[in-house]
Formats: sequence, C-alpha cells, structure tokens
Amino acid sequence: MKPFVQIATRPEDDVALTEREAVLAFTGLAEDELIWARLDRDPFPDLVGVDISGIILCGSPFTVSDPVAEKSAAQVRAEAEIFRVLDRVVAEDIPFLGACYGIGTLGTHQGALIDRTHGEPLGAVEVTLTDAGREDPLIRAAQLDDTFLGLVGHKEAVHTLPPHATALASGRTAPVQMFRVGTRQYATQFHPELDVPSIIERARAYRDHGYFSPDEMEDIFTQLRHVEADQPPRLLRAFAGLFAR
Repeated sequence: MKPFVQIATRPEDDVALTEREAVLAFTGLAEDELIWARLDRDPFPDLVGVDISGIILCGSPFTVSDPVAEKSAAQVRAEAEIFRVLDRVVAEDIPFLGACYGIGTLGTHQGALIDRTHGEPLGAVEVTLTDAGREDPLIRAAQLDDTFLGLVGHKEAVHTLPPHATALASGRTAPVQMFRVGTRQYATQFHPELDVPSIIERARAYRDHGYFSPDEMEDIFTQLRHVEADQPPRLLRAFAGLFAR
C-alpha cells in the first residue's frame, strides 16, 4: 500500500506526538503507512500524488483568519506549505481530509469566507448530516448517524462556502460542520482525530489559548466525561479504507 501523509502544525512536541498516536489508532494504519509531516518546522516531503494514498491535516493552535501581522513565523511558514500542498491536492485529485484547522485552510484555499462569527467553545455539539452528506461515500463508509455528537473548540469557522463546495454536515452554532470540494477533498469543523479523553488532554495543553475560560476548565471536563462522541473517529478509519491504494 502507498502511504498516507499526516500533516501536523503543532509546535509542542508532546501534543504533536499525542495527536500522531491518535491518528494512527483511529485510522488503523501502521507507523510506516503514515508519513508524519510537521509543516511548522519542515517543508512537505518531496512527494507527488502517485506516491501516496491521501493526506490528513489535523488541528492546530494556528488560526488562518488572523491578520498576517499577528501570525508567528512558524504559522506563516506552515500556511505557505499547506497552500502549496493544497494546490497539488486539487490539481492531482489527491484524497484529503482536514480537521478543524483543515476547514480553515481548505476553505480559504477554495474561496470560502473564514472568520470568527461562528466560533465554538470547547465541548460536544450536535452535528446533523445534510441530504448530500447522507449520500456521500466517505460518510456512508463511516456509517455516521444522521445526527451525532462532535467534539469542537475553535475560534474561526466557515461563514460562507463557495458555490462549488458541497455542505455535508451542519450545526446550530457553526452552520458548516463538514464540506467537500471535488469528489475526494474533505474538511470537518469537529475533530474526528479526538475522543473525550484526548480532547481533555489537548485542552489542558491549550488552557491559556482562549478556547475557554481557564476558571471553567474542570467544569467543562466534568460535562465532557458524560459525553459519547465515538462516531467522528470512524471517518479516519473510513478515509484510510476507502482511499488506500
């Protein structure tokens, strides 16, 4: 099998490693079947579409809609690499699945309006499939229910999709929870690479990044521990199964 590529942009080594382990676990891929590309520090590997099965882009502390003057050098470098990769993803029809930061980057690349209108604090939200979502091959392979819980925590979101994008899932606060461009390029606002224990661990690492009030952190964690959000990770397993070649 040709490998998949996991794009990471988290500068913190411990958080990046935990994310890596989660993607391996939820996709079911072996270590040598998932190339790890940390674009906050290194260029994308010298690969073309025929070399790989697909690309997975995970979440990030970066926010693509921030003014350029407020972005760190690592963020500017990572975004330049991601947009360069997305040029090839679209041109070569490479399967792509972006989570959270992935909806901001793929959305921006494709002409969506990404802003802070529909940000959501850390928590579990109800996600509902659209008619197109119920017919989408990736979602069908993941066997997602028409309505399920997704784990979120984001400052920016899709405000408006371009006409050529297909909305696949929606939510009450963030109207676009998942979309597709082309036939094999996907992005989600919710986190398919996280379950409840891992989002709690992630939140501890980012407690001072503005996703929630630190004073409310333990109360939020208590609420999350009573949540079952086990469906979104099925998307990663389905993505690996559907597009492996």
